[in-house]
Amino acid sequence: MSDVPRRQPTLDEVAERAGVSRSAASRVLNNAPHVSPAKREAVQRAIRELDYVPNTTARALATRQRGVVALVISGETPSIFADPFFAKVIVGASAALEEADLHLMLCLAASDRSRQRLAELLRARGVDGVMLMAVRENDHVLRIVREAEIPVVFGGRPAGSEPPWYVDVDNVGGARQATEHLLARGRRRVGMICGPPDTQVSRARHRGYREAVILAGLEPFLPECGDFTEPSGAAAMAELLKRHPDVDGVFAANDNMAAGALRALRGAGRAVPRDVAVVGFDDLDVAQIAEPPLTTVHQPIQALGSETARMLAGLIAGEEPNSLILPTHLVARSST
Repeated sequence: MSDVPRRQPTLDEVAERAGVSRSAASRVLNNAPHVSPAKREAVQRAIRELDYVPNTTARALATRQRGVVALVISGETPSIFADPFFAKVIVGASAALEEADLHLMLCLAASDRSRQRLAELLRARGVDGVMLMAVRENDHVLRIVREAEIPVVFGGRPAGSEPPWYVDVDNVGGARQATEHLLARGRRRVGMICGPPDTQVSRARHRGYREAVILAGLEPFLPECGDFTEPSGAAAMAELLKRHPDVDGVFAANDNMAAGALRALRGAGRAVPRDVAVVGFDDLDVAQIAEPPLTTVHQPIQALGSETARMLAGLIAGEEPNSLILPTHLVARSST
């Protein structure tokens, strides 16, 4: 007989045998709440079959978990949750967290009071981790989550820093493709409507616009900035027309602002796309029902939510995930 000791099975092998996620297996092992009876029974059966012996140190850490993670949005008002973009993020995140037997808590962090409550929640370890979105440069929320020393995954990179874990989309490449599409349609006076300049998403999409225009041997316009809402897009388009009456193409950094641009162009007597072609970014429902239907850059918004949630669940379970950039692609419609 061999004197070589038998290798101990791992928690990953227990999870695989049970057909559940690693975090779900960990929660069963530590008698944590928020696990379905069927999953609990499957994990317990796998433990018996594999003769699994848990690591006592890891188990001690896991028993402190609450089974709840927070989606923190550094937004202005509660109406941000009605934005179709964030609605899709929440759908994706909720589905992924359900697979990991984690519950989702939604938090706004715009006012001093809301940030104070968030800090108190994190200090009390009321959640096991945070998904952080819509963060601006030098945002107070960044300091709060750093001081909490709990797992954090960014949905979209913050301006001015590179966090260790994030899920983002190819904003530069998508914006470049949108602008190249306008140039390929023969447009030579192409302007841009940006989002807030202290956000990484706005800077990245502006960079893609500039790269495409400069590579075409043309002069990029200074952008007009909005706040990703339809009214701000209309106001920015009106200003763009004042500064550049001969503009013949516009790239807006999201579909809501592009829809506002369409409204402003109609009000100014400009036909789309005959006089001015318009491209948005997101591929939200508003792009399909706009008049005319809006050419836009599709980004996988629901996947942004689900991949951010999966990455956070992995961190909570002790894994070391890799950050991720999701692809985008152009959807051509009648506005160009």
